[in-house]
Amino acid sequence: MALINTLRNKMGKFIVAAVAIAIMSFVMADLFGPNSTIMGGGNDVGEIAGKTITLKEFQSTVQERENSYALNTNRQPTENERPTIRQQAWDLLIAKYAFQKQYDKVGVQVTDEEVWDMLQGKNINPGLEQAFTNPQTGQYDRDQFLNYLQQLPTLPQEAQVRWELFKKDLVPGRTRLKYENLLVKSNYVTTAEAKREYGNQNDVAEIKYLYVPYYAVSDSSVAIDNSALKTYYNNNKERYKVEHTKSLKYVSFQVIPSADDSTFVREDLLTLKEEFSRVKDDSVFAGLHSDGNSFFGKYNPGNLPLQLKANIANLSKGDVRGPYLDNDGFKLYKITDIFQDTISYAKASHILIKGDDDEAKAEARDILNQIKNGADFAVMAREHGTDGTSTRGGDLGWFESGKMVSEFEDAVFSAKKVGLLNDVVKTQFGYHIIKVDELKNNTAYKIATIERDILPSDQTINSAFTKADLFAANVDDIKSFEEQAKADTIAVLAAPKLKSNDRRIGALGDARQIVQWLFSDASTGDISRVFELDDTYVVAVMTGEVEKGYQSLENVKAEITVKVKNEAKGNQIISKLSGLTGSLEEMATAYGSDANVYSSSDLLLSATSLPTVGFDPVAVGTAFSLEAGETSKPFAGENGVLIILMENKTIAPEIADYATYKNQVLQRINGQVGYNITEAIKENANIVDERYRVY
Repeated sequence: MALINTLRNKMGKFIVAAVAIAIMSFVMADLFGPNSTIMGGGNDVGEIAGKTITLKEFQSTVQERENSYALNTNRQPTENERPTIRQQAWDLLIAKYAFQKQYDKVGVQVTDEEVWDMLQGKNINPGLEQAFTNPQTGQYDRDQFLNYLQQLPTLPQEAQVRWELFKKDLVPGRTRLKYENLLVKSNYVTTAEAKREYGNQNDVAEIKYLYVPYYAVSDSSVAIDNSALKTYYNNNKERYKVEHTKSLKYVSFQVIPSADDSTFVREDLLTLKEEFSRVKDDSVFAGLHSDGNSFFGKYNPGNLPLQLKANIANLSKGDVRGPYLDNDGFKLYKITDIFQDTISYAKASHILIKGDDDEAKAEARDILNQIKNGADFAVMAREHGTDGTSTRGGDLGWFESGKMVSEFEDAVFSAKKVGLLNDVVKTQFGYHIIKVDELKNNTAYKIATIERDILPSDQTINSAFTKADLFAANVDDIKSFEEQAKADTIAVLAAPKLKSNDRRIGALGDARQIVQWLFSDASTGDISRVFELDDTYVVAVMTGEVEKGYQSLENVKAEITVKVKNEAKGNQIISKLSGLTGSLEEMATAYGSDANVYSSSDLLLSATSLPTVGFDPVAVGTAFSLEAGETSKPFAGENGVLIILMENKTIAPEIADYATYKNQVLQRINGQVGYNITEAIKENANIVDERYRVY
């Protein structure tokens, strides 16, 4: 025994020392790591238009947005809302440094006179106008606003801050609007463009086309080499321009409550059951001991918990039933009262035949007679019902008095036995065939419920972490990661092309800490530490990286290979079709089973696809280039080779005024100005976003 005590004492000192060393290592790593302010990291979060954005400036801007949010909503932002606020702060800094340079170049500015005009002049700010609209007249009330300004010094500090923030946003908002208007007002749509839009929407073609999909030709029949891939890549390089991304694979170890955890909760409720049966304040007791919010309520035979409904005939006041397993926990019920309610309940099914004439009545009675003669009610409801209950065999479920129209309710509630009513019932909706499933019942129940979630114990949590930790310890690169996962029969999931500010990873949901590791510390082949995400432990491996700019040929080789093979297949198909003659049907027969003929009778020039063929704007354009009766030569489309016969083309007649179509085009162009300006300025601002180092 003395030896054991000595070992315990020495082991305790060893553990304390080990913990102290671990804590010190963590602190030193934080101080001298890549994000440490001591080592020169962590001070900057990026660069915008040549201006370095310090962490201090960014955090200050974030704080301003959080303050504004709190003032507008009367609460602090949640953790789920903070990423959006940080993005707003970043966008403000882009506007401040990237956009302002553009404003200065063209001389856009907002004068004090314009600010006064937005507050008190003819062009009132829309937000201000809304805030001081007279509810009786529906018009902006200038006197009300001036009274507010006079009283502002005496208003609470919160109101004064809100006003200052509002004024601060006026100038940037108006500046951006003026800058956009420079481009918006320069947009112009010609009559020719309006006519083309009119034609796009109204020209109609009837076509017939022969179609041979690329997949009809086997891959083995086309030979391509690297030079062909390289040529295609060079000719289409702009398609492969990308942002900086990294990719990873991961395995997850979910923390799932064990059978022992379930038994523990059940036994705990069994212990509580005796006390629950004795207490007088049932609802208070249930509220104190329940994990759920619905711990006391009134029930009727229709909405009783399933376990109680199954034993409805022998329920008594004071009964404590359970614990019952329900979803992810156990429930204990106490019947605190059984009484006769002033509200009645019944359960019925119906088949509604809409209409109030003799024909509808005759149809309803015919269906009723078929059911009386043995037809299944639910089947007849699905076949003949005309309301939403038809899909569920006419079942209305339980309903209470006052919820149905009086004729229907009287028929059901006055029934003396369950089953089919002898005649149809007429209401304002039509004629009903009614089957009473449960007779009128006034019995109601007051039930207290103790709900306990089955949660994983410390032992279960530690077991999941240990599995994840052992996995991470046994792997050191991508190959060993995948081999170990296979040996442990663990699914490996991929998360390709993640960006530095992404938060979500596939099925993991919010996994920001993994993305931070990926961009702050990881290189290809690196294994992560064990990450804890809610009820899951995750181990990841970085599998690749694509720098901002053009993807390498190697990265897009698989995608390009498909394109180049389709080109080669298209040439084969075109060569074979070019040697055939006759009608499209005859050519299809001569080609073989892979060629089929289809038609479209209402093809618009604005369409981008063809039936069966799918997306293929080139095919639509080719079709409209043909005259009636003309047949195209075989040509390669998006998904295969086509030959199109223009059977008839109806060109919309000239109209006197194309103003409507001109406005449509102009609105479409103007609607894109804001987005296009933003993207163009961002692209030329050489933005370096390294917020991932902090958030």
